[in-house]
Amino acid sequence: MTAAANHPSTPSEPTETAVPRPPRTAQVIVASTRAAAGVYPDRTGPVIDVWLRERGFTLGERRVVPDGDPVGAALIEALDAGCDLVITTGGTGVSPHDLTPEQTLPHLGRLLPGLMEEFRRRGAASTSLALISRGHAGIARGRTLVINLPGSPHGVTEGLGLLAEVLDHILDQLHGVDH
Repeated sequence: MTAAANHPSTPSEPTETAVPRPPRTAQVIVASTRAAAGVYPDRTGPVIDVWLRERGFTLGERRVVPDGDPVGAALIEALDAGCDLVITTGGTGVSPHDLTPEQTLPHLGRLLPGLMEEFRRRGAASTSLALISRGHAGIARGRTLVINLPGSPHGVTEGLGLLAEVLDHILDQLHGVDH
């Protein structure tokens, strides 16, 4: 038996060259009239900021704005800045002042309803209140992923958990990287 027979050669497998991702930018918008007025601290924005930084995003300064029209104005600013991702937190419930979905929907050219359906389904496993979250997810201006998360730290954590599973794929596709 030859030495080659003792160590059969295996054809070398082609290695995939990873395409480096361009730097990604994100904006966090907190919809809370009371937090904007300083009545209490923003408890969800910092959670999202940390999560995004851990994933290498460059962040715009977090916007804490009153419910309603200011949310739409902050969203337009983020879209005008060309952000890859905009995450809102708060204003997705059913109170008369919860208008984040109404401020978001006109900017979404393509909806991602399955994302929010799954978010609500998973959330309902821990609280039935997840079922009344009216948030949207979708693509704005053909390049920016926008997602509305609730205003509770637990809801945000659950939403980010789901987003972690699909975020890279969505952003890669938006930027022309084939999967």
